[in-house]
Amino acid sequence: MGAAGLRALLDSVRYEVLPAKPTEDQVLAHVPRDVVVTVTASPVRGLEPTLALTGRLAGHGYRVVPHVPARLLRDDAHLKEVVDRLRAAGVDDVFVPAGDADPPAGTYAGALPVLRRLTELGRPFTRVGVTGYPESHPLIHDDVTVQAMWDKREHATYIVSNLCFDPRVLGRWIVRIRRRDVSLPVHAGVAGPVQRAKLLAMATRIGVGESTRFLARHPSWFLRFATPGGYSPERLLTPVLPDLTSPAAKVAGLHLFTFNQIAETERWRRALLDRLGA
Repeated sequence: MGAAGLRALLDSVRYEVLPAKPTEDQVLAHVPRDVVVTVTASPVRGLEPTLALTGRLAGHGYRVVPHVPARLLRDDAHLKEVVDRLRAAGVDDVFVPAGDADPPAGTYAGALPVLRRLTELGRPFTRVGVTGYPESHPLIHDDVTVQAMWDKREHATYIVSNLCFDPRVLGRWIVRIRRRDVSLPVHAGVAGPVQRAKLLAMATRIGVGESTRFLARHPSWFLRFATPGGYSPERLLTPVLPDLTSPAAKVAGLHLFTFNQIAETERWRRALLDRLGA
């Protein structure tokens, strides 16, 4: 059951990528078309790189999920422009976090008003994702983040959990939100097989994306990548598999934070699938 459960999770992956210059070529070279690609948005560079890369990847036949942070939207008119552009590109799935822009670019300070506005616009996307926080958010109390997921349930269709390196924390969080009657399916957020040196080089080269900023708030996590034997995705997943594969958990798959180490992430996934198959 453990191997079968892990195979099911690996077959239902999403790769989070950052909209850097080489990203398109890396995705085309290494990511199968049946893998969902999510594209982050940076408070420094704004939404345009995200929207442009989303359109190109969708044109190549990928199912692409752009991040549309509330704090990067100027106003209702800007939101409507973004919706129309994404729909024209064939996008039917968006991820709506609050975002890190400080101050916000416009009238939206959090995700919930954007989600409500999308509902008022007739629910233009079939799928809408929101953020969950297994690890404590640096600025928001845990009870508030769980309540926020409850408040968003009428407008969202799934949750993406943010990075977590402790299987016990991830498992307890899933149990906790289900006890609070948060029933949206969860894509469990897990770092891919990231090497610390490459991660730091990537961050320096392309600037801060949401994933990199989240890691930057938790500097001790870099030690997990640096310590020999300190981190690997399968070592995180194995002890928490019963929690992830329980029907009551409603875990839809894995959301792999690639930090643009796209080839390495896909090689790791294929190698692990091959071992499990054997």
